[in-house]
Amino acid sequence: MKANEHNFITLLKKQKEEGILYVIETYGGLLQSIVRRRLAACPDKAEECMNDIFLGIWQNIDSFDPSKGTFINWACGVARLETIDTLRRMQRQKNALPLEEIELPQEDEGLLHLIDRELSEETEELLSCLSEKDRQLFLRIYMDEEDPVSVGQSLGISRDNVYVRLFRGKKKIHKKYTGKHRLTQKGDFI
Repeated sequence: MKANEHNFITLLKKQKEEGILYVIETYGGLLQSIVRRRLAACPDKAEECMNDIFLGIWQNIDSFDPSKGTFINWACGVARLETIDTLRRMQRQKNALPLEEIELPQEDEGLLHLIDRELSEETEELLSCLSEKDRQLFLRIYMDEEDPVSVGQSLGISRDNVYVRLFRGKKKIHKKYTGKHRLTQKGDFI
């Protein structure tokens, strides 16, 4: 069936290629003028935008309601919205730097060593109120992120005793630095 001004909408709704070809031939120039006006600063995006407009018309023809207006007004609305979407995509791309352009700072070995030493000194001071065995327990569990049960086994401490020592150790540390010594059941200080 050949498309004409009376049947092209029906052909579009039936997803017949003749319908979209009629739209391209008949209304393509008008839609292209909308795109060129809005995308004047970037004409290289106009063809891609036109393709998106025709795809939008093809996919959304069911939303066209002839009682609300003419097809051309609806198609121009699709064109305006698609050019806005294209401009937004371009803005996002402009704001995103390509991975090749991002410069990663080089690590300063001296600074890393200094930070590591300061952290070690602060940790030692923080744990100074604990016994040697409890200090090892805290360091291995919280600094080295080892499993509490395996740390307890290597130090000769039962699983339950590990958690009791951690609880009491947190309580001692908190009391030393705040003067308070109340913990919740989960081991958090309040």
